[in-house]
Amino acid sequence: MAIATIEEFLASHDIDNERIDSSFQLTLPGERKLETHCALVVGDHSVSVNAFIIRKPDENVEIVHEWLLKKNASLYCVAFAINELGDIYLVGRLPFHSITEQELDRVIGAVLQYSDSSFNPLLELGFTNAIRREWAWRVSRGESLANLKAFEHLVQ
Repeated sequence: MAIATIEEFLASHDIDNERIDSSFQLTLPGERKLETHCALVVGDHSVSVNAFIIRKPDENVEIVHEWLLKKNASLYCVAFAINELGDIYLVGRLPFHSITEQELDRVIGAVLQYSDSSFNPLLELGFTNAIRREWAWRVSRGESLANLKAFEHLVQ
């Protein structure tokens, strides 16, 4: 039942996905974070949601983790978590009875919105020096700064 509902939802919403056994690997398009990779894994009693957000921060790790914990208080159905490497994910679990097309729309929409809206703040907090180095390197070579414009305030 859950697998059929997920398949119908993904087809009706034209979401790029690949099914591997009882797992669906989604690619969600964003604006700030251009793609969010999200897995829906159908288990024995529930469907887990796992979306990669960003790798382990290079700096300000405690500040990043504090930011994530504060954000968790306002999130719907998913929460920020870190894996054993320190990489940041959104994770959640839905019982089978809640797997409807409407709920999938809310949850996948939430994942996309949280991923996209948190991406730049997380980059700023966890990768400021890397952004500054990249900016300087591009300026020195005459490369485009288009996808770094959101971080211009960090280098001025």
